[in-house]
Amino acid sequence: MNVHDSERLSGLLESAGYVPAAPGAEADVVVFNTCAVRENADNRLYGNLGQLVPVKKSHPGMQIAVGGCLAQKDRSTILDRAPWVDVVFGTHNLHRLPVLLERARHNAAAQLEIAEALEVFPSSLPTRRASHHSAWVSISVGCDNTCTFCIVPSLRGEERDRRPGDVLAEVEALVAEGALEITLLGQNVNSYGRSLGDPGAFARLLVACGRIEGLERVRFTSPHPRDFTDDVIEAMASTPNVCHQLHMPLQSGSDAVLRRMRRSYRRERYLGIIERVRAAMPDAAITTDIIVGFPGETEADFADTLDVVREARFAGAFTFQYSPRPGTPAATMDGQVDRATVSERYGRLVALQDESSWAQNRELVGRRVELLVAQGEGRKDDATGRRSGRARDGRLVHFRAEPDTTTARSGDLAAARPYGGEAPRPGDIVETVVTRAAPHHLTADGPLLTHRRTRAGDAWEVSQRQPAADPARPAVVLGMPGVRPVAPAPEDAPAALPGCR
Repeated sequence: MNVHDSERLSGLLESAGYVPAAPGAEADVVVFNTCAVRENADNRLYGNLGQLVPVKKSHPGMQIAVGGCLAQKDRSTILDRAPWVDVVFGTHNLHRLPVLLERARHNAAAQLEIAEALEVFPSSLPTRRASHHSAWVSISVGCDNTCTFCIVPSLRGEERDRRPGDVLAEVEALVAEGALEITLLGQNVNSYGRSLGDPGAFARLLVACGRIEGLERVRFTSPHPRDFTDDVIEAMASTPNVCHQLHMPLQSGSDAVLRRMRRSYRRERYLGIIERVRAAMPDAAITTDIIVGFPGETEADFADTLDVVREARFAGAFTFQYSPRPGTPAATMDGQVDRATVSERYGRLVALQDESSWAQNRELVGRRVELLVAQGEGRKDDATGRRSGRARDGRLVHFRAEPDTTTARSGDLAAARPYGGEAPRPGDIVETVVTRAAPHHLTADGPLLTHRRTRAGDAWEVSQRQPAADPARPAVVLGMPGVRPVAPAPEDAPAALPGCR
């Protein structure tokens, strides 16, 4: 969701006349789009704001803006701790950023504007998409759940759903621009339609996406086990372009902990959903979220979580050490678990999940897979000479895209590339065979079996020929803005986001 918000912020700034700063250039405007789910978000923000002080002093007129969930939470605290910040805006008024930047310049004073309710649905805002072939589509914003560990509802507000026709119109427009894959976004996607008086709307939305010509892959994130119904499983199984991938947060395998978390399901219900999904889609890749060390968690509770992980056989898991968030009920609960115990349990959970992920990935060695070629997914691609792509089940695959010169006759590229002579581009579709497995990715080092050039690949190719004054669309990722520090940055400085000029 924050990635998609960053795309909206980039689109807003470009519509107001800004252009992305060239790589290595010093930006005139730096925007931090923040998260507040975990405690280290606070530390990273204020640490990076501190690094910008000398940069701003050496760059007259430079502006710094802070938005998103942490801004909604901390409000004026940001200006108190970092008075060199020019603009602070919240989750409900993204569209105000260009106006606030202009007002701060005109008044030569910091601008703080936090709305208490959503003013403009984000999907109506201009967007600079991070990818030509894949796109996020918000179907709702906000959340009506009351999980005791989560600060999101107080920062994002109550759930508000878009009308299905508006969602489908956006999807059709994206496909017309070349997108092959869309991901439907919501804090709780399978409660979609409740605010519209249509509680079964999400399954029908999936089926409707299946009727859009040219749309090859549909994903969604994230569902809540409480609201997960069999009509969604049926829609996933029967709609050809809906990927057999499901990310469904577990949080804990202990009923006692789930009760304290105020998660309105229990382990048997959760495992029942997993069982029905696998019965309908045996090839489904199921991933999850798990919190370790929630207040009151005993060794027996943690053992229950490990049992569910073994039984569910997750393809992967986002695992978190519990982080108390001020303002949530869990932050003041009795039985806060000491950090050493949390860390030790976390290590055991990660080891078990890695073992499970690796075992499942080894089962795929020798299998033929269809990949949507991606850009920037493989950090070692340049060094290894590989490309990277996503399989239909969401698994990351690093593949060899160059001719197999060991088997081809001299000068006979057709023998080395039975699919044709051109290298695959981001957005193209290829097929290959998995040759090796690791816990978090697969490798395919054999020759490609097929290569289909797509309109998304054409769009990427056109973007590479754009002049430097209109740089190719940058990746918008969860990271920190790139700046040129006066002094060397610390070795643990986070990754960079492009700035704006």
